[in-house]
Amino acid sequence: MKKIVPVLLLMTSPAWAQTQLTPKAAKGTAARTVDNCAPIGRTAKGELVYSIKCDNMPAPPPPAPQAEVAPAPPPEPEVQRSGIFGWSYDRR
Repeated sequence: MKKIVPVLLLMTSPAWAQTQLTPKAAKGTAARTVDNCAPIGRTAKGELVYSIKCDNMPAPPPPAPQAEVAPAPPPEPEVQRSGIFGWSYDRR
C-alpha cells in the first residue's frame, strides 16, 4: 500500500499541471485580422513574395533614383618610346 500511493501521485501529477484552455472569442468581439496581401518573403533577386490568398496585389514600389554619370576624363597624351628596346620614355 505504501508503494501504490506515490505511484498514483506520480501518474496523476501531469493532469494537475495542465493549464486551463481559454474560451474562444464570441461572434460579437473583434477577431484577429490577417492581412493576406502582406509580403511573406523575398526572392534571391530581391523581389517580394506574396500569399496565394491575396486577391489584389499592391503596386510595386517606385524604382530608386539613378546616380548621375560623370563625363569621362580626357585621355592622357600618348607616350613616345625611344631608345634601345623602347626603354626610355619621352613625353611630348
